[in-house]
Amino acid sequence: MTTSAKAILIDGKVISAELRARVGVEVARLKAEHGLTPGLAVILVGNDPASEVYVRNKGIATREAGMNSYEYKLPAETSEADLLAKVRELNADPAVHGFLVQFPVPDHISQQAVIDMIDPAKDADGLHPLNAGRLASGLPAMVPATPEGCLIMAKKAAGDLSGRHAVVIGRSNLVGKPVAQLLLRENCTVTIAHSRSRDLPAIAREADILVAAVGRPNMVKRDWVKPGAVVIDVGINRVPAPEKGEGKTRLVGDVDFADVSEVAGAITPVPGGVGLMTVACLLRNTVIAACRSKGIDLPADF
Repeated sequence: MTTSAKAILIDGKVISAELRARVGVEVARLKAEHGLTPGLAVILVGNDPASEVYVRNKGIATREAGMNSYEYKLPAETSEADLLAKVRELNADPAVHGFLVQFPVPDHISQQAVIDMIDPAKDADGLHPLNAGRLASGLPAMVPATPEGCLIMAKKAAGDLSGRHAVVIGRSNLVGKPVAQLLLRENCTVTIAHSRSRDLPAIAREADILVAAVGRPNMVKRDWVKPGAVVIDVGINRVPAPEKGEGKTRLVGDVDFADVSEVAGAITPVPGGVGLMTVACLLRNTVIAACRSKGIDLPADF
């Protein structure tokens, strides 16, 4: 990327709409040629307001793509055994090709136990250890939706990523580790940095592609960023917004958008960036799972 006075906006609305349109075309083909309608299910335990919004938006997007959407809302007091029984039920349901349990779950339920119970072939979130291992080994796998969205956006902004130095701030199983694997697959040189890294700003300044996924609002400042770098902000943080009125809040990312926009070559906004790609990539994962379940080939560019 060349340095400019103001960073190019990597617009999640536009890019996710393109992907969702491609998903819709493929769903229509599967219906017409194979009599197959991909189905995506979501289990929500409890009534976390943010999770309820996410689940509702996923359902809307699924139906808009011509797919079947299944939503299961369980009370917060649902036992771990009962949740795992529901997971086993969806594992066995031929109408459901991909599904996920919306996290976080209540404290009395083990998130890892839930992940381990999901059929890896239906693992729309790509979190099962088998899928993580296959991704790390360079084998076909269900890829976590948010990291896949990050990669698509980075490629839209930078084109061929081969040989670029990518720095990923964050090492979670949900984003940091899988996005690093995806960048390696694109022949990037990858550095994973985190809270224990020494001189984190200096490491970040080495990046041609900087991915921030730590959950700390506005942490990445302009002096962390190489001029012209592509910046992918995964963070979604709610902070006080007194300018909107008492008790009001607003969403910000892990990157100080206004500050970093003055030096970056391209940057994703929050909201309107990676979050929109996550939903689109979940739909894509479900189509992939449906085709694999029936031995149907997908277009090479899907």
